[in-house]
Amino acid sequence: MIYNGYIGTYTKGKSEGIYSFALDTTRKKLVDLHAVANLGNPTYLAISSNNNHLYSVVKRGSEGGIAAFTIDTSGALEPLGQSLKTGASPCYVSVDREDRRILDGNYHEGTACVYAPDPNRGVRLKAEMKHEGSGADPVRQEAPHIHFAKFTPDNRFAVTVDLGIDALTTYHLTEDRWIKQSELNFTPGTGPRHLVFHPNAPYAYVMTELSSEVIALHFDEKNGNFSIMQTVSALPADFKGHSQGAAIKISADGRFVYVSNRGHNSIAVFQIDEESGRIALIEHADTIGDWPRDFEIDPSGQFLVVANQNSEDLVLFERDMVSGHLSLLDAKLSVPYPVCIKFMHV
Repeated sequence: MIYNGYIGTYTKGKSEGIYSFALDTTRKKLVDLHAVANLGNPTYLAISSNNNHLYSVVKRGSEGGIAAFTIDTSGALEPLGQSLKTGASPCYVSVDREDRRILDGNYHEGTACVYAPDPNRGVRLKAEMKHEGSGADPVRQEAPHIHFAKFTPDNRFAVTVDLGIDALTTYHLTEDRWIKQSELNFTPGTGPRHLVFHPNAPYAYVMTELSSEVIALHFDEKNGNFSIMQTVSALPADFKGHSQGAAIKISADGRFVYVSNRGHNSIAVFQIDEESGRIALIEHADTIGDWPRDFEIDPSGQFLVVANQNSEDLVLFERDMVSGHLSLLDAKLSVPYPVCIKFMHV
């Protein structure tokens, strides 16, 4: 079986922008790397549920925003347009399950925006929201830093995760406004980064960047409220070096959570208790590279691909779907400064 995907990068060194690649599950190899879109710093990507469109964050000169593409039958990207405004580019983009609304999160500006698909311009900005405040760390939390913005699984609410003010906020979106529904505050200095929802239970899991922890949450989908159930370190107890939490993903069956540690250079694997939603550490898998910025589980659930940003490569693991354990495969793929991996939906 062949699964196709895309890689977002920092456009420095030899990077040209967005790349496509394929996972050959029979040969257990990463193959067919091609540059498919030349644009500035497309560091995070989102693919519509019908596989018709790809959305990317983009930087152009002193402006930043979202670029939209049509995905053709060969996997090539056809530019549709960009929505740009003065300031830093976003760090996150997502699209709702009905492909009607696109969200971005902007780390440097402390803002989040909602867009609508536009047949003439690709995307059209509808409403922007800006956080206020600061956190305990005077260097990393001197201002709001929204690192994640996504809709809840039922599409009723938008959720932001703000590293700068240690907050997870739920919003109701009208045609032109973000209306705050609820807010969960984490321990000062935690630096929450990304979140995943459990596929079939009322739980969610947050990876923190500054404290390198996984926080298990109960999610009340009726009112959009979150509450903390458990906090677990993503690093070994005896680790003394510098590390920052990065990506978090959950298996399709809701049995395992995976997170990446930049510095410790590992993927931490946690098993989820199906009764309580609490997690227990299983293992740390060495990413055989430097600074695992992102990773993704393939559509079959049998493989996990890691993007090591600083060593400029993708690394392939085979995933035991019963135990959750990862086994390193001899299947590296050189990619300049990879930041994000997305597979086409099946």
